[in-house]
Amino acid sequence: MSPRTSVVWTPEFLRYQLSDDHPLNPVRLDLTMRLATELGVLDGVETVEPEPATEEDLLRVHEPGYLSAVRSAPEMPFDVGHGLGTDDNPIFFGMHEASALICGGSLRAAREIAEGRADRAVNIAGGLHHAMPGRAAGFCVYNDCAVAIAWLLEQGYERIAYVDVDVHHGDGVQTMFYDDPRVMTVSLHQHPLTLWPGTGWPAELGKGRGEGYSVNIPLPPGTGDAGWQRAFHAVVPSLLDEFRPQILVSECGADAHSEDPLANLELSVDGQRATYRAMRELAERTSGGKWLILGGGGYALFRVVPRAWTHLLATALDRDLEPATPLPASWISHATTLTRRPLPVAMTDDADPAWTPWGDGVTDRVDGAVLDTRRAVFPLHGLDPDDPRD
Repeated sequence: MSPRTSVVWTPEFLRYQLSDDHPLNPVRLDLTMRLATELGVLDGVETVEPEPATEEDLLRVHEPGYLSAVRSAPEMPFDVGHGLGTDDNPIFFGMHEASALICGGSLRAAREIAEGRADRAVNIAGGLHHAMPGRAAGFCVYNDCAVAIAWLLEQGYERIAYVDVDVHHGDGVQTMFYDDPRVMTVSLHQHPLTLWPGTGWPAELGKGRGEGYSVNIPLPPGTGDAGWQRAFHAVVPSLLDEFRPQILVSECGADAHSEDPLANLELSVDGQRATYRAMRELAERTSGGKWLILGGGGYALFRVVPRAWTHLLATALDRDLEPATPLPASWISHATTLTRRPLPVAMTDDADPAWTPWGDGVTDRVDGAVLDTRRAVFPLHGLDPDDPRD
């Protein structure tokens, strides 16, 4: 029997617009849903309508004073602090409501799985992984990833794996569960010496009972599909096989792509598609097929994000698209009215995402990062960091 997949969506998600010229533009969500619809990925799928997260939901991970600041900020004539009113996180009218709705979307996706209506659930508007307990950060007001995970813990889940493939470190989620062994956070990201937020070193392992449950794989600028896949497969499957999560939560930011204007990794859409398929296989193998899928960053709004996340939706629905699938002429026509940049014509970058496994005698530029992470974390889980079989 095919896994049941819920897709959480409402056009109201487009209200999360920090400013007219902010990089995190909700047009990427609209274009993704249009493309997935026109390619038939969503044929017969009745999307699930979310409700805003309640104050109780948000207080599972955020501080009361911060919620008050977010609510009042649009009416305040002075600096409210808490990371609000910055270039990254400008204040906008309806900020609390728009942010709470995105959190509600991720909560609804989590509920679809926990309450038995789905094995997989997707909220592409989610993945706002930088928000901290008491402040906004990195375009993120409320941390929907952490809100959903905290709710799952309250439902009795004891082992939740969070795998973050955004180009930026998943710092907010790591912070919120840094001492909790029930949540293993794994983040692959551009090296913190070269990209905001400057965290995500292999030595960030967690603390107390949570030691060993924060895992970071910092990759050098310029890492492409082969190196990225090599690093992912050298670390993530072994840890998830050992941890045996009851549910896999994935943050699927599309900003590791070579065309993304805010970072310096070199993945292709083909490599991103391969990553989504790898996480699907890991969910089937390690978490009984339970997979909660969230969006994230991605600032190549027209050329990259819609294609990457249409592949993501197709993967979640077991409706995999061939890379050479042409983009519909109607979609290209619509997108052309929004951008002057030339648009791709197919769901591929004509890239080969093949990779060579770690430990096969071939030296790759990511191997130093892989070994640093394996040596920091693997012994804490009874795994041999120098044995490629682990």
